[in-house]
Amino acid sequence: MARPLIGRTVRRLRSERGLTQQALATRLGISASYLNLIEHDQRAVTASLLIKLTETLGVELAALSGSAERQLESGLREVLSDPMLGLEAVPEEEVTSLAASAPNVARAVLALYRAWRVAREDSSGIALPTGRRILLPNEETRDFFHDRANHFPVLEAAAEAIGRELGARPAEMNHAIAERLRRVHGLSVHVGPLEGALRRHDAAARALYLSESLPRESRGFQMAFTLMLLEAREAVEAATAGAEPSTPEAAQMIRIGLLNYAAAALLMPYAPYLAAARELRHDIEALAARFGVSFEQAAQRLSTLQREGARGVPFFFLRVDPAGNVGKRFSAAGFPFARFGGSCPRWVVHEAFATPGRIRVQVARLPDGATFLTVARSVQGPAAHWGEPQPVHVVAMGCDISRAPDLVYADGLDLEAAAVGIGLSCRLCDRADCRSRAFPPLEHRLVLDPSVEDAAPYRFETAARSAPITPAPNPPPGRATARRSSPVR
Repeated sequence: MARPLIGRTVRRLRSERGLTQQALATRLGISASYLNLIEHDQRAVTASLLIKLTETLGVELAALSGSAERQLESGLREVLSDPMLGLEAVPEEEVTSLAASAPNVARAVLALYRAWRVAREDSSGIALPTGRRILLPNEETRDFFHDRANHFPVLEAAAEAIGRELGARPAEMNHAIAERLRRVHGLSVHVGPLEGALRRHDAAARALYLSESLPRESRGFQMAFTLMLLEAREAVEAATAGAEPSTPEAAQMIRIGLLNYAAAALLMPYAPYLAAARELRHDIEALAARFGVSFEQAAQRLSTLQREGARGVPFFFLRVDPAGNVGKRFSAAGFPFARFGGSCPRWVVHEAFATPGRIRVQVARLPDGATFLTVARSVQGPAAHWGEPQPVHVVAMGCDISRAPDLVYADGLDLEAAAVGIGLSCRLCDRADCRSRAFPPLEHRLVLDPSVEDAAPYRFETAARSAPITPAPNPPPGRATARRSSPVR
């Protein structure tokens, strides 16, 4: 399988450091013309030159993966394919060129698109009865964590310092945290009925109330969160340095997310957790049992192990509900999540709802050839009372297929034969033979023939991806555009 080339990444890193091609070529001991070919993906990079690049540019190998550029490209494709914009199809080469040569402009396009969506929703009447606009700070929070590779050294250091003072083994951590809350902060912990909440911190009464419906590992996490709220505020503010949230809600959501991160770092200290992950070959259930945490907590912690000089396997992580809404999303592995729409119905993430509590594994291959080993399992939250459905989500994570041997879930799999073709979303996917497709692709014309019933829901032309699609008021019989179509059946 062809691997993505790194030319655009080298060009971006060189530009960010203010180096000319000649200056970088001199440091690498190669000619400027050879470097120019590398930057335009016309020459492969040898292992020795790759090492020189990391040393000269001051980055680790993971930074040369091109994941940031691929994520930017996928976002641009979604934006430029939105039929509401009324644009002609933008050639693939132009999207790639914009992301590579002007990444700041590309990010500005995404920011403008998000602002436009909010404005369009407001103009459509999506607002509170008071007239106040509904803000969605979750996307801004996701971008904050994604841009920092979901790793915060200052929070790791704060959690490790507190952990050393606690001096507790994983099995004793809950008791140690409760004792520290009582001894240092005069805070007593009470477990019992708690109407409409799972945790309530009453500073005036010096009490922390936890719902009796919470399992033991969730009670431990809530106590750890409260301890970090009291002792890690300076570290949280340091972690937000340089960020400029657009709303108070987004700023508060980011802080809460960082406190959750710090709580996980306290319960699952970096070095011991990394060592256990390698020993257990990233068996999530075994890690959860060893550290006394939930499956979701153990999986999400794996996605944060990106410390300089002691990196774990780069994982992506997400949590999705039965309606396909993504509540959490982190991507150290460079998986190009769809930012503005749903995901592929062929992805194992959605299949996991059909097998509650069972781990599902899939080798998922994107149209560009990038392949990931994906692990997914459903998790259930507590119901508040009889008759209320339990909240159900699927927790999923994965890594580049090159790291599959590091995971116990790859054992016994033929990684090539087991590959399943998926897409980012139906509207962006070019796979013509997909029987699970919900919508036709935006950038192709439909082929509608009443004399043929295809196995796939939509049949479309694939010869010229970049050909402009011009909506016609009255399409001729047997012909329609993807932007004006309705399902064949």
